[in-house]
Amino acid sequence: MSAASPGPVGTPQTGETSTADEDSVAKLIEIARKPTVGQRLISWASRPPGRLYLSCCVIVALVLLYEDSVPGGHLPSFVIGMGGGGLLAAMGALRLGMALSIARPIIRRHWLRWTTPPLIAAAAIALSLTDAPLQARVEASSEDLMQARTLVDDTDSTPLNGEWFGFYPLESASFNEGVTLFTVEDAGLFRESGLAYSPDPLPTDVFVPGHRGLVYEHVFGPWYSWTSY
Repeated sequence: MSAASPGPVGTPQTGETSTADEDSVAKLIEIARKPTVGQRLISWASRPPGRLYLSCCVIVALVLLYEDSVPGGHLPSFVIGMGGGGLLAAMGALRLGMALSIARPIIRRHWLRWTTPPLIAAAAIALSLTDAPLQARVEASSEDLMQARTLVDDTDSTPLNGEWFGFYPLESASFNEGVTLFTVEDAGLFRESGLAYSPDPLPTDVFVPGHRGLVYEHVFGPWYSWTSY
């Protein structure tokens, strides 16, 4: 009579093994230290500027260029542009300073993404200093503004009720001492502003006698911007 062969050695079931592994992972997660605020800040600063940050830089630059294209400025655009620009500049300076101290290889590897924000800012500042946005917008609107000039009554201001002529909505237009004055809707940071057309040269940056406290700034050719004081 042959001896009975030993039965198969017992092995844990697959389901039991998976459950045990999951429990072990859960315990590791529980005991793992959560990153501190400083570690999170270092991790954030060590990354180069992303698409969202660069897109915000472009948007803020366009807002400020639009503000510069309005004679006398545009208060809502000025507040949004300067506030957003200041916030982006502070964030960029903080990230760059931390990256220089702890992650210089990241800067060298992604140098284009690090240099793009200051290049956008420099381009916007250069265009604003040369008054390029205002000149381009006035030049593109000049023919339509000349059509609005034909609607002006010689004796009084002609209301235009925000009608668009070219790229400018006009509140009114009038003649004064041979100069055609166009009041642009919402133009001026704190004072009423607009555009002026004068075939003869006008003094700029000074009060002109007989012009009701207006100060002119030359845009190009016969076109000026004015601000009421």
